[in-house]
Amino acid sequence: MSSLSFFRLSIFLFVALCLTACGGSDSATTKPGSDKLRVVATTTMVADMARVIAGDDADVIGLMSPGVDPHSYTLPARAVADLKSADVILYSGLKLEGRSEELYSVNDSAEHHVKAVADAIAKERLLVTAQFDGHPDPHVWGDVLLWADCVPAAVETLSKARPALAETFAARGAAYVEELITLDTWVKTRIGTIPEARRTLITSHDAFNYFGRAYGLDVVGVQGISTVDKAGLADIAKTIDLIKERNIPAIFAETSVNRDAIQRIANDSGASVGGLLYSDSLGAAGETETHDGETYDPGTYVGMMKHNVNAIVDALGVQN
Repeated sequence: MSSLSFFRLSIFLFVALCLTACGGSDSATTKPGSDKLRVVATTTMVADMARVIAGDDADVIGLMSPGVDPHSYTLPARAVADLKSADVILYSGLKLEGRSEELYSVNDSAEHHVKAVADAIAKERLLVTAQFDGHPDPHVWGDVLLWADCVPAAVETLSKARPALAETFAARGAAYVEELITLDTWVKTRIGTIPEARRTLITSHDAFNYFGRAYGLDVVGVQGISTVDKAGLADIAKTIDLIKERNIPAIFAETSVNRDAIQRIANDSGASVGGLLYSDSLGAAGETETHDGETYDPGTYVGMMKHNVNAIVDALGVQN
């Protein structure tokens, strides 16, 4: 190992060990002698994408457990071994993972292939907001087609780590993109059943702007884009006035955000809480649900989107 590489690794280990753990890891270290790729992914959405594309050819370790907020996530010291042994490290990017992103890039080398999947999205398709210090809104998975644009980045990175499987990864990636295109059409059809006057989506924080742009909803987040922001009294009062003005029947809490502000707004406005939406995290894998005869798993990206859309349509499409 060169002195520069040793220095970079030393800095990485020092910073990582100083961080406080605030989220679990579904670590399952690859057995010694295994020929499988070792892939570490940050968010549950990125981990799901990695598992779809890598299939049985990799062991994918998700750093963040379901329900963990990536905005405030700090890398647990126990994850250092996973990162050191990883062939591939995939993260979302656009500052979603905050200060942790610097640690992933430090680990980039010929032996460790590191990629922010959202880097594949054309800049002109990103939403830039002053609320996020002029940086693009990182919640790109709200638009299914934007998330599909991230797939080639994951395919390319996995293929660099295991060139012999490049065609296999490409085929799985292409099939997944087709599945996402079908999902996008389904979302548009379902949201289209909501009367236009009711297409206002009020949530805990501003995680659904890409979703709103893609599928024709006016999105209002009580908190800012980052969950580190707190809802002030003025924000709460303004939201209550909007609900009464537009006669909005339901508002939504999120699984990874404190629900107190949403519940207070519901109590004071007369709107119901239309359910829990998955915003910055998928659900727990394997906890399936059935809606209109279709069963899906919110622990996958596709299942998460189906859960959210069905909850929104069921709550906003009702007639008073």
